Amino acid sequence: MGDLRTTATADDGPQRRDLILVERAQAGDLTAFNDLVLCYQDQLYGLVARMVPDPDQAADVVQEAFFSAYRNLGAFRGGSVKSWLSRIAINAAMDIQRARKRRPVQPYPELEDDSWQPPAGEEADPERQVLTGERVRVLTAALAAIGDDQRAAIVLFDIEGFDYAEIAEMAGVSLGTVKSRIHRGRLALRRGLVDRMELFRG
Repeated sequence: MGDLRTTATADDGPQRRDLILVERAQAGDLTAFNDLVLCYQDQLYGLVARMVPDPDQAADVVQEAFFSAYRNLGAFRGGSVKSWLSRIAINAAMDIQRARKRRPVQPYPELEDDSWQPPAGEEADPERQVLTGERVRVLTAALAAIGDDQRAAIVLFDIEGFDYAEIAEMAGVSLGTVKSRIHRGRLALRRGLVDRMELFRG
């Protein structure tokens, strides 16, 4: 096995740290893998929670993702550890979505948290709150109608801020496929909102 650390640049601290931990974990150091879990469990949970809104299910998905990562340590051949773990978590989240086959739920749980709302003031009047609630409901329904692959791409790009190359690596697809999923997902979202666009004007 080659030295995974050579794939990281000298000034890429987190990546170099991750590769060292993976290399040690591949050699049987369970503490090193646990350190990797501590580094990324919160980030992965934040990512998964946007795809699997139920907190308990999201936690289960993250746990299963780390189990899968541990079982497949030997398959890691370098590159971004963060992207590798994110890809595993996304696949686990999509698997549970496909298995549920039940009523779509809120894909962005933070929208249900009052802490995201603006401070009380003129914009916090009851009429505006009703409008905001209706926007969230309509947008949620439109997002729920988008295919899993398209929703995942939109979440990763528009919400999480990953670039095309990172998403392609996570999803195991080409750059063109990622761009297509985002483009098609946005078109589908626009079609789903076409009759309610008045909610988003002004």
